Amino acid sequence: MADMNKIKTICVYCGSGPGTNPRFIEAATAFGKVMAENGVGLVYGGGSLGLMGAIATSVIDHGGIVTGIIPDFLTARENALGRVHELIVTADMHERKRLMFERSDAFVALPGGIGTLEELVEQLTWQQLGRHTKPVLLANIDGFWEPLLALLTHMRATQFIRPTLSVDILKAERVEDILPRLRAAAARAPEETRQMAPEVARRL
Repeated sequence: MADMNKIKTICVYCGSGPGTNPRFIEAATAFGKVMAENGVGLVYGGGSLGLMGAIATSVIDHGGIVTGIIPDFLTARENALGRVHELIVTADMHERKRLMFERSDAFVALPGGIGTLEELVEQLTWQQLGRHTKPVLLANIDGFWEPLLALLTHMRATQFIRPTLSVDILKAERVEDILPRLRAAAARAPEETRQMAPEVARRL
């Protein structure tokens, strides 16, 4: 099953706070354990607080590998986690996001705020424009992402998302479904579309 090995690293976007629902931290911790046990490395924003800290600590505690990527101006505010295997400090947010993208085979959004939403939506935008075919999944813990899913449905109904356009967003209500769904999606993505032809990339 060579396909199983396609996802070696997952970029997880999530809140730098814990949120009000204890299930959010539980989910982050549980998913960190799943990643470590499956030999999947975590790429994340480098913080030690909230859901970010919970998932990174869980991956490390269960013997997994963590890469934190944080812009210089956030190192103090988000308390960069010292235990990560690799901490990359970038000059700005753009470089952070580019590196997070380049080092990841898939993207998962756990609950979070505007920063989480922005990073998630950027990946969906790039996917829609044909810049990548890496799977993007919403971890819809306790229905957290329902308002966003409703907004996407509304955008489609009002034809700002054109009928011919697939917004290929995966969804999992339960932590144990996340990795199987990402793997299934990665196995479906044709190999040749992963790396865009340079002439197509230049046109975008």
